[in-house]
Amino acid sequence: MRIIKAAVLMGAAAMLSWAPARADIVPPFKGNDTGGIISYELAQRVDARQLAVEHCASYGKVAKFLAVDAQYGGYVSFACRWVPYGASQRPLRTLY
Repeated sequence: MRIIKAAVLMGAAAMLSWAPARADIVPPFKGNDTGGIISYELAQRVDARQLAVEHCASYGKVAKFLAVDAQYGGYVSFACRWVPYGASQRPLRTLY
């Protein structure tokens, strides 16, 4: 019985050693109802403002850009905020 368990353990270890770790894969666009991040490479290819506005609009909020890390592997971060009644800021509107 020990030999069978050892063989199964060795087989499982061999199978896991062939699989990639996949710890470095991050989606180019990720967010929730409080905000999100857009990879800098994606932001150079598409309109990052439009992505953020559409994402926040799906929650009934407006986008506020926070920071840009303009380097390889960097991100554009944004927050989704409520626009209070009577605020001087108007929601950003984009054309489809």
